[in-house]
Amino acid sequence: MDVMEVKVEEACCPSDNGRRSHHSLAVKSDLTVRLNRLEGQIRGVKGLIAKDTYCDQVLNQIAAIQAALNSVRKVLLTGHLKECVVERIQQGDAEVVDELLQTIQKLMK
Repeated sequence: MDVMEVKVEEACCPSDNGRRSHHSLAVKSDLTVRLNRLEGQIRGVKGLIAKDTYCDQVLNQIAAIQAALNSVRKVLLTGHLKECVVERIQQGDAEVVDELLQTIQKLMK
């Protein structure tokens, strides 16, 4: 699924303990597959280190993990912007902009 094709069927909504995001089953499934793959890649890197694999090969695998994690981040951020942020702005909640700016600052570290 392309990052720009992400569709969140239900937007963020308040719950008893704060806000929650409701992603479609397709998005949840896509994210789960991506995260499961990441878990496997991390276990693979641990194995490479245990086998004293040449550092360059390990670093290349870590770069692949980072790229995959960035992809997960893009999917979540896209859905958040298109649904949660838009909905809250339409409801007059300008605080969401400050929240989003803080999140973007953390993502850019």
